[in-house]
Amino acid sequence: MTEFFDLLLPDEQAALEAAGHRKQWKRGAVIYREGSRSDSVVVVRSGRAKVSSDTASGTEVVLAVRGPGALLGELSAIDGGPRSATVTALEPVTALSVPSPDFERYLLGHARVSFLLMRELARRLRDADRKRIEFGAYDTTGRVAARLVELAERFGEQTGDGLRINLPLSQDELAGWTGASREAVTKALRTLREEGLIQTGRLYVIVRDLSELRDRAQ
Repeated sequence: MTEFFDLLLPDEQAALEAAGHRKQWKRGAVIYREGSRSDSVVVVRSGRAKVSSDTASGTEVVLAVRGPGALLGELSAIDGGPRSATVTALEPVTALSVPSPDFERYLLGHARVSFLLMRELARRLRDADRKRIEFGAYDTTGRVAARLVELAERFGEQTGDGLRINLPLSQDELAGWTGASREAVTKALRTLREEGLIQTGRLYVIVRDLSELRDRAQ
């Protein structure tokens, strides 16, 4: 999947770079906190981050994992409302930070980019709708398989054993992403290993056959 920054033409990228400045976050650092005031958008240039929200009981629900090229904080920059989610660095992240007023001026001066942003928001809305359907239609193993397919398609590196996903995402975080308990996720991963679809290790998963894993997810 091509992320927002990579869809921009060279002159559009240069203009956006000129409007902002580079910032870095260590692994585990909070880039945005849910409910905080909006003052900027961020374009990830390297590293990956998780987008999450807390329930009333304090349980973390992971909404997405974003990587290089992804645009973060655009909703608050557009409507001026508070942050709708918390964004946390899963690994060291370098990003372009653009003040919200400068980002608005950038969009007003680049009509094509405004259209690309609308298309990105529509894609995310469709993705959110699809995940809601999964919660009602898939069992835990199917939901875990679907998230591994998503990670493999976006971040997988081809090896002799299959697509390797190097991502410091804990089983607790994977549970929060699939709407299941940690125990249920552990059982689902064991099932997928026994079926020969994945291989797991410390902070990595190897997808042996992406097509079969995709079928298992459905």
